[in-house]
Amino acid sequence: MRSHSFCLPLLCFIIVHFTINCHAQSNKTPAFIQVDCNKTIGPMYPAWAWFGYDEPNYTYMKDGKKLLSEIAALSPVPVYIRAHSLLVTGDGTPSLKWGSTNAYTEDANSNPVYNWTIIDSIFDTYIQRGMKPLAQIGFMPEALSVKPQPYKHDWQPGDPYGKIMTGWAYPPKDYKKWAALVYQWVKHSVDRYGKNEVESWYWELWNEPNGYWKGTMDEFFKLYDYTTDAVKRALPTAKIGGINIAGTGSKNAQKWLHAFAKHCFQDTNYVTGKKGAPVDIILFHAKGSPKVVNGHVQMNMSRQLKDIEAGFKFVAAYPQLKNIPVVIGESDPEGCAACGMHTNPENAYRNGTMYSSYTAASFAREYALADLYNIHFKGAVSWSFEFENQPWFYGFRDLATNGVDKPVLNVFRMLGMMKGNRVAVASNQGYDLRMAVDSGFRQSYADINGMACKNTHDATVLIWNYHDDDVKPAPENVTVQIKGIPVKQVLLHHYRIDDEHSNAYEAWKKMGSPQNPSTEQIAELERAGQLHLLGSPEWINTNNGEAVINMLLPRQGVSLLKLDW
Repeated sequence: MRSHSFCLPLLCFIIVHFTINCHAQSNKTPAFIQVDCNKTIGPMYPAWAWFGYDEPNYTYMKDGKKLLSEIAALSPVPVYIRAHSLLVTGDGTPSLKWGSTNAYTEDANSNPVYNWTIIDSIFDTYIQRGMKPLAQIGFMPEALSVKPQPYKHDWQPGDPYGKIMTGWAYPPKDYKKWAALVYQWVKHSVDRYGKNEVESWYWELWNEPNGYWKGTMDEFFKLYDYTTDAVKRALPTAKIGGINIAGTGSKNAQKWLHAFAKHCFQDTNYVTGKKGAPVDIILFHAKGSPKVVNGHVQMNMSRQLKDIEAGFKFVAAYPQLKNIPVVIGESDPEGCAACGMHTNPENAYRNGTMYSSYTAASFAREYALADLYNIHFKGAVSWSFEFENQPWFYGFRDLATNGVDKPVLNVFRMLGMMKGNRVAVASNQGYDLRMAVDSGFRQSYADINGMACKNTHDATVLIWNYHDDDVKPAPENVTVQIKGIPVKQVLLHHYRIDDEHSNAYEAWKKMGSPQNPSTEQIAELERAGQLHLLGSPEWINTNNGEAVINMLLPRQGVSLLKLDW
């Protein structure tokens, strides 16, 4: 589906909120972006305010707590957090792609022993910051696994990924014991945090059953029935769903998704004997696939957007799912957060501004796809957190390193300022939605584009200069025209992410890339990692309700224009 468009000199108007590329085949053409505050697209809901990670024990560690506090502070609404391994057996010692809570063990007579100490430490950390768990019910405790040994893996970056698949990935030897564990966990949560609080959470079973599950599809649906029944018995108003499939656009994933829908709406429930199973939220995954081309990283956002579109199409195909919240349970440039750039050079985009501009450009298309398919898009989980006690700027997919924020976190700070209604944006040098999904961003010109909001007393415009190829030609002239301003003068704050602003990575490199920075250097890096203004705030006069702002925007740079009145 393409939108209808018509072009005027240097300007291409649009009807829907994704932009249309008119011609702009040359970087010599100045970029012209128009924002029309009188053309509302829809509400600016915080779909970006969802985060997740593999290693749950980092949650309550020093840098984990610091980062969670920063994430909570940047969002105008409670942030949802998703973590793996909340039921895995172990002593809570973290390692890459591993975590444990020891919530379930058995005594000498095979009787259940429940221990919520570590899970409480994790969820307490969230609740104390006003955050909400997207509580993942998984994985299999050692005492319940049909194939418990080997259990704890010792995977390191560079090892085969399949090495992580050990005893935690198997079905339970006793589904009733599993259900009792789930029931006791939800009941304990209600007792600890209160019914109203737990009602505001989401629960989900497992992760990527087309990869992380060593049973059959039918066994997984059986587990789903036992799980949902246990959750609802403990708290009838609890919200639970699934299935966080991997590679959503693939044939295998589509098979799982449609089988899941059939099971929830038509099949006989393994526990109740009645038709169907509850589903209060739909989740699936979407990942890109960068590679190294001619000595530089080339991103592949198209693959991620195709997965998202496939997931939205799946939801739109079922009338029963029309009003069900849809969450992209992992939405990222690629699939392994713990695979650093030293072992995986295609991941070298993560420390600098490429990750920032990719994030801005991709979220804009997620909103556009949700509008196109008219689904209840609730959120997209950025599977990126932090890795405790690791080398500085090792190239993990994370938001901070050793307590210092990376440039990408500042995109979320920008998004956190965007409130009110999304309004129409047009660019003469933007990629339209169909091109972005089908082909990515590989033309001779960059996607100089934007997303904008109008609130009662302010307007915000997010602008990026993105290209799939991580090369940096000269900065480009960009003119932004903002129409529909109801006053004669506005106060402009121009925030910027580039090599000189909001960028601790470039500051660290200028220090000589120290792996043992001094206290003074760490303080300097912490300051550099915050969101910075490009210049001092300034008053701008409007003309017939229009403001015009000119800037130079480097490749992979991101700006946020905030106009207050």
